[in-house]
Amino acid sequence: MSPFLRSYLTVVWFGLAAFLVAGLLLGISSLLRPSKPTREKLLTYESGVDPVGDGWSQSQIRYYVFALLFVIFDVEAVFIFPWATQLERYGTFGLVEMGVFVGVLLLGLVYAWRKGVLRWV
Repeated sequence: MSPFLRSYLTVVWFGLAAFLVAGLLLGISSLLRPSKPTREKLLTYESGVDPVGDGWSQSQIRYYVFALLFVIFDVEAVFIFPWATQLERYGTFGLVEMGVFVGVLLLGLVYAWRKGVLRWV
């Protein structure tokens, strides 16, 4: 066996050992823990208040889209930081490319704004 594959075999052995130890510890803890379920213990916990009504409720997709837009623009800000630290090295070409990049981001923001996604209701 080549040394390259042997190094991967070492990783596999350590991974198997990790799963074995984790499974062993979870098994031991399930055997040692006290188990006395009651109706009150199995009741859904809602910040110390007894639950009222059905547990299922439909939420608006707007909140998920808003969160997704936040994540997208937050990740895109991470791409701008390295460019800003090396601005002199990239020169005019880098400035134009970043202008196109920010322009596409602004188009996406305007599109979301026009669709009414950013209206928090």
